Amino acid sequence: MLLMNLQRLSASSLGGRSLCRRLTTQPNTQHPESLKRQQRQTQTQHESPPYKGQSFEEVVELRKQYLTPNVTSYYKKPLLIHKGSGSQLFDQDKSYLDMFGGIVTVSVGHCHPKVNAALEEQLRTLWHTTNIYMHPKLHQYAEKLVAKMPGDLKNVYFVNSGSEANDLAMMIARLYTGNHDIISFRNAYHGASPYTMGLTAHSTWRYPLPGLNSGILHAMNPDPYTGIWGGKQCRDSPVQTTRSCDCQEGQCKATDMYYDQLEQLFKYSLPRGKVAGMFAESIQGVGGTVQYTKGYIKRAAELVRANGGLFISDEVQSGFGRTGEHYWGFEAHDIVPDIVTMAKGIGNGFPMGAVVTSRKVAEVLCQALHFNTFGGNPLACAVGMAVLDVIDEEELQKNSLDVGTYMLKGLERLRDKHDVIGDVRGKGLMIGVELVADKETRQHLSAPHFVDIWEMCKDMGVLFGRGGLNANVLRIKPPMCITKADVDFSLQVLDIALRKHSEKTH
Repeated sequence: MLLMNLQRLSASSLGGRSLCRRLTTQPNTQHPESLKRQQRQTQTQHESPPYKGQSFEEVVELRKQYLTPNVTSYYKKPLLIHKGSGSQLFDQDKSYLDMFGGIVTVSVGHCHPKVNAALEEQLRTLWHTTNIYMHPKLHQYAEKLVAKMPGDLKNVYFVNSGSEANDLAMMIARLYTGNHDIISFRNAYHGASPYTMGLTAHSTWRYPLPGLNSGILHAMNPDPYTGIWGGKQCRDSPVQTTRSCDCQEGQCKATDMYYDQLEQLFKYSLPRGKVAGMFAESIQGVGGTVQYTKGYIKRAAELVRANGGLFISDEVQSGFGRTGEHYWGFEAHDIVPDIVTMAKGIGNGFPMGAVVTSRKVAEVLCQALHFNTFGGNPLACAVGMAVLDVIDEEELQKNSLDVGTYMLKGLERLRDKHDVIGDVRGKGLMIGVELVADKETRQHLSAPHFVDIWEMCKDMGVLFGRGGLNANVLRIKPPMCITKADVDFSLQVLDIALRKHSEKTH
């Protein structure tokens, strides 16, 4: 049975309308006849092979028996994914539009042919030597990657994940400055290792272990939607909040007040003039795609440097063109950081990460031996170079801007239509939709109601992520190759799910 059959999802409760979707790598909202023609044209390219693995029930039992019990899955009935292609994921008998990109990791598309080919070519010649020997790919990739960086950010150290990258950045900042204290934001997520867990300021991601917060302070989050201050003039986004605001165009009073709180932290909680550094995601990811008030990050970086510290930009989720206007998220804040950390989209799903800094800062690592067995291995570097090439060749940064802005505007219309959408925010293809129980108070939507909407979207063929401290934000960070047709389908699915939820709850 072909996977590319037509799935009809009844929406009779919505005025007799129905939602039709062809299960190809390019979801559509066209007339069924058009879908049939497209199926004939594309089925030889996009047909998924039959699944031949263990049954769903067998996998569930193996998971229960052999994986640690903290390993959880999305959805009441988890998906058993066995293939990916472009923006699509396939389980045993159905395809889904992946609007979460493997947790903001699949940057150029599932199983991109050029990235696959680069990996296959490399694995036939050399898998691994570690960096005690020189191999060409490490040096070629380092040159190619730092060419994307501004200023003196021309030295790179390769690791395997975002947590490892932020671990190393913390250590470098402390070694370079001779100071110990590090600042991050409330609502930040910078990793789950024992070292980075202190930076992460979400109670849901923290274990009760001693020493996690040793030398780490959490600053007030300058959030213009749910924070103490902020409103409709305060965010660098195609879509602003509906919250009232006294700010005039071009100014943000909320930034002044949040910055005052940061100054208070320096005044009362730090040794005078002595801080090691400050971490900031350019746009908070796990925290629910939270953007800061305009101008805050630039002023914060200046304050940190004036007190002897380094400013570290976490680009694990917002880098590699995802925000559209810029290649790196920090560029939108008009800064050049002292250290940049990156992972996820760097390898399109291949486990890799990197720390980029200046030669002057990097030299502190020479004080002792430091080694990462797998960091910068030949396979990872081959993949990394191919990813950079695809982003440029297929103009995926521009696509993120064009398609992302198109989606943000569509979501803005849904916000104005549905009471349950409190806020739409983001840039490019880094988007958040906050669901609320009350638009006026911004009270978060409770978990059962959120899950009802989320599950309906999945059942209709669209996979959204979930985030925010209260897990009430739809995280939309798809592969950067998605099309406006994909967006139209996603908006239609979300619109129907919100309508159905409203009917059930009123």
